Amino acid sequence: MAQQKPEVLPHENAYSVSRETTLQGRVVVYSASSTTAPMGAHVKVQTSSGVVDAHLGNAHLLTASHLSLETGDAVSITGENVPFGSGTIFAARVIQKGATSVTLRSKNGMPLVMTPRSASGQLPAPAGAR
Repeated sequence: MAQQKPEVLPHENAYSVSRETTLQGRVVVYSASSTTAPMGAHVKVQTSSGVVDAHLGNAHLLTASHLSLETGDAVSITGENVPFGSGTIFAARVIQKGATSVTLRSKNGMPLVMTPRSASGQLPAPAGAR
């Protein structure tokens, strides 16, 4: 008998671009670091259907992109409600304020991280023995 590869089904709790929605509203409060899980930056946005707490992930991405969030700022956030603990969180993949747009997560929903660079813009030399 020929072997067949098992069909790989996406996990129902996995982030999916096909289920993304876009929130539009005004910033109620922004926090660069949360003391409760999920850790990272959060923004509460007043939308037409209520206040939504969006997890932004790494605040350094916003800073590096020169995007600051202040109370009253109009924002558009693309992401998805994903299961977290006993509830859900709105995992933001892209946030836009005015003409500035910052991608915060991969299309698989993984939070992006900053790659450290030297003052010249070059990646640092790998660590270890030389």
